[in-house]
Amino acid sequence: MSSRSPLAPDRFPDLPAIAGVSLHVARAGYKDWGRCDLTLAILDPGTQVAGVTTQSRCPSPEVEWCRSALALGQARALVVNAGNANAFTGHRGRVAVEAITARVSAHLGCQPSDVFVASTGVIGTALPIPKAEAGLDAAFAAQPCGWQDAALTIGTTDTFPKGAMTTAIVDGRTVTLVGIIKGSGMIAPDMATMLGFIFTDAATTPGFLQTALADANRRSFSCITVDSDTSTSDTVLAFATGKAGNAPLDSADSPGADAFRAALDDLCQQLAHLVVRDGEGASKFITIAVTGAQSDASAHRIALSIANSPLVKTAIAGEDANWGRVVMAVGKAGEPADRDLLSIRFGTTQVAANGLAVAGYDETPVAAHLKGQDIDIGVDLGIGEGRAIVWTCDLTHGYISINADYRS
Repeated sequence: MSSRSPLAPDRFPDLPAIAGVSLHVARAGYKDWGRCDLTLAILDPGTQVAGVTTQSRCPSPEVEWCRSALALGQARALVVNAGNANAFTGHRGRVAVEAITARVSAHLGCQPSDVFVASTGVIGTALPIPKAEAGLDAAFAAQPCGWQDAALTIGTTDTFPKGAMTTAIVDGRTVTLVGIIKGSGMIAPDMATMLGFIFTDAATTPGFLQTALADANRRSFSCITVDSDTSTSDTVLAFATGKAGNAPLDSADSPGADAFRAALDDLCQQLAHLVVRDGEGASKFITIAVTGAQSDASAHRIALSIANSPLVKTAIAGEDANWGRVVMAVGKAGEPADRDLLSIRFGTTQVAANGLAVAGYDETPVAAHLKGQDIDIGVDLGIGEGRAIVWTCDLTHGYISINADYRS
């Protein structure tokens, strides 16, 4: 991995094993790197699955395969390939996915549709089937590994492995949720913007899990952006093994449903924040809160306009309290706004109110806030009750360096 992001956590968290999940990693050699790049998660029979995938109009064969398999709601395995996205590869890419699922299903004695596949890396080169098959054979023979090894193996330009956990009380039992995720660049909230995998021992129906994940996604993965670019391969999958022994969650009225959904929301938000904290070249983690908009959807679009503005992001990188760029980003969003009602704050300091700079505004506390790593920007439009929060990072020379050399 590259030099560790200054926004990274101090260490990878201690994550418990999830009953019914066995993790294995191997080196398929998709790139010329001395590391594992194939992850295999073997899931016990009866595991339920849900997922959300990219809204890109150029999705990878893996995304199309997962969409079809998700309709059946059952899973026995997950394969993640790092270093080759297998996207924009036509028939050859589809054949590679079919070869992977056939080999795993033969090994486990399950249906190919029970095998989920995700790939990440360079677009435009078909996944080499001999390497994939050799990597799978090595993974079949490998001893089980821990979450940190799996999180490292799914990464590409990531500078640190990402994982998180939560728990909930469901039907009188403690259920555990663990997630790993990869993502650093090509991150924009047109669904998921990364590869993320969630595992829980809770018993659920596929329909309940799908609804819960889709709702959690809207409040987490769809609220982050690094560079406004949406991947061809974005996938978030959730697997529920049912080993906790609770009565299966099948509706919002099930005992513990609210607790499970709150835990899933928390987990997804933790994972989403880790992706932003590893944004390519990032030195600042930025929270943008928009209130007073015409609707929540309008507030969300305005927040994204601010978060995706290169001028706002470079100002933050330079620790420049240039709130005029925030005004610009609100104005270009195409959403209802009234210039003479607009108010802006940096940190806890109000810098503009009702369309004007605050009288006697002292930039000293704002300058001090911008020297930190966690930056808060608040915008109130003063025209309604709509609100939204979006998370992003600054834009530095590091982003250019990473992406100018990405295929090297």
